[in-house]
Amino acid sequence: MQTEFAFELPRGYVDGEGRVHRQGVMRLATAMDEIAPLRDMRVRANEAYLAVLLLSRVITQLGDLPQVTTMVIENLFAADMAYLQDFYRRINEAGTNTIEVICPNCRTVFREEIVPLGE
Repeated sequence: MQTEFAFELPRGYVDGEGRVHRQGVMRLATAMDEIAPLRDMRVRANEAYLAVLLLSRVITQLGDLPQVTTMVIENLFAADMAYLQDFYRRINEAGTNTIEVICPNCRTVFREEIVPLGE
């Protein structure tokens, strides 16, 4: 069973030195990944912060950053945040980052990996 999925951010995280980090890895979420953030005071004060905490728990790699923290997630561009939230839903609900497509001409069924816009 595949438990980790590679992704590439549409824009990328820009670190303090101006380096852009786009390639990363997200693992499947556990029940605790979804439960633990609910106890955090930042989530109680602002429900939208749940996504920040959740993503910081399941993203195991982003570029060559030593760790993906809430501060990293907070400083993502909005397009990257939206991409990661969608990616999270896809891999955790379907267990894959591929979709089934049908050729409109020959009706052959293919499985294609979903990649960010602009690639």
